[in-house]
Amino acid sequence: MPETTPVFWNFADVFEAVAAGAPDRVAIVHGTKQTTWRSFDRRANALAADFLAAGLSRQSKVMTYLYNSAEYLETYYGAIKAAMAPVNVNYRYGPTEVAYLCENADAEAVVFDTRFRELLETVRNQPSAAAIKRWIAVGPHTDVPGWASAYDDVVGEGADKANVPWPRSGDDLIMVYTGGTTGMPKGVMWAQDDLYHAMGDGGVPLMGIAPLTSLDEFGPRAAARQGPVVLLACPLMHATALGNSFQMLPAGATLVLLEGSAFDAAGLWDAVVRNRVEWLTMVGDAFGRPLLAELDDNPGRWILDSLKVVYSSGVMWSKEVKEGFLRHLPDGARLVDVFGSTEAAGLGASISTGRTAEATAQFTIGEKAQVITEDGRFVEPGSGEMGMAAYGGSMPRGYYKDEAKTAATFRIVQGKRWSVPGDFATVEADGTLKLLGRGSVCINTGGEKVFPEEVEEVLKLHPAVRDAVCVGVPDERFGELVVAVVEPSVAPADAAAAVA
Repeated sequence: MPETTPVFWNFADVFEAVAAGAPDRVAIVHGTKQTTWRSFDRRANALAADFLAAGLSRQSKVMTYLYNSAEYLETYYGAIKAAMAPVNVNYRYGPTEVAYLCENADAEAVVFDTRFRELLETVRNQPSAAAIKRWIAVGPHTDVPGWASAYDDVVGEGADKANVPWPRSGDDLIMVYTGGTTGMPKGVMWAQDDLYHAMGDGGVPLMGIAPLTSLDEFGPRAAARQGPVVLLACPLMHATALGNSFQMLPAGATLVLLEGSAFDAAGLWDAVVRNRVEWLTMVGDAFGRPLLAELDDNPGRWILDSLKVVYSSGVMWSKEVKEGFLRHLPDGARLVDVFGSTEAAGLGASISTGRTAEATAQFTIGEKAQVITEDGRFVEPGSGEMGMAAYGGSMPRGYYKDEAKTAATFRIVQGKRWSVPGDFATVEADGTLKLLGRGSVCINTGGEKVFPEEVEEVLKLHPAVRDAVCVGVPDERFGELVVAVVEPSVAPADAAAAVA
């Protein structure tokens, strides 16, 4: 018999197998709109064919400049079907950043929301956009500019197949641009085979879904069982939501996306109940605090008995907010706090259940992770020595067109390649990883090194503080001063009195 297990994994192959196994199951829910796996596949075929007709070639870059929507995921799927590289665009960027992205990513196609039309009018005729061959606009036909094509016209009823003249590969890229903490956005190059392994090998152990080793297994599994219903609260242009999508879709999941361009905590809980959501993905206290406030202010309004997992990555999720969630969630629900980054997916995690949450910024270190000192040693647990968290499993190929930053982040330590994004940590005697903060934003004040995250954590414990961000500002005496910008949870006058 011919070998059926792929040597290198490609997500287009996996998605096609799932669509063949469960064509009538819902893949994406966006408000009241539902997209089946059959439609998801056909619409992606039509996009792939359009990119080819526009003159794009193998590994051409396709920028996705959209709010959360089915079209976002369809664009990614269409690009990878044609062996092209999708590129995320942060919709909060201004014209300078978007122009930079067009040039740095070597973009040849842009799929955009018509609400960004005015900004793109200032970008598209600049030299940075000269290589772009195709503009496709998502939105009402009346808002589609003359220099673009309407998305609905491009996809139509979809297509049975896109005739791609070259093979797919596990080396095909998915580009994830990350703002980081300094400088312009950096393009993190994830080969699809590496991303597949980093995202769980087609399995979701927390939902009882085992990894798969053969492409032939995906269709029968999809036909036999419903994948989890997953709500992505955060933007797909963020690595947390994007990575979660590439973990859940191979498992035959239904992804639920929120409507609108602004976060609506009450609307999210409505969507959880309406869609019987089992897994909620968010980003730390930035989402957790307003979500918890809605639950506290409206006791009994939402019955959350379907919710089994709340998953967070990318930003601090405080113990206090976790414990607030546990008060409202059904017995047995788990809160999964993941320590990772765009460059390193498995640095550590903590899981909270019952009524007592795990401590803030403390994690069980990942199976393939270490804390490494500046001189290339592994930190001894319980030593109190500080180092940088590093991951030695599946990781990106590097930063696009930036060998210097690639060498600085992806290092050879003791003969092995490690991803070292720059997060400082210590390792307790029991192996617990205690996160201190990102080195590039560490504040040096009079010789003392202060990690902003530690100050922010303390400030957010105060009842008068809803949110806080800490920065260093120049100071003649100390070099830098620690300054916090605080969003009060009460009226400004009352907040001043409370703090005093």
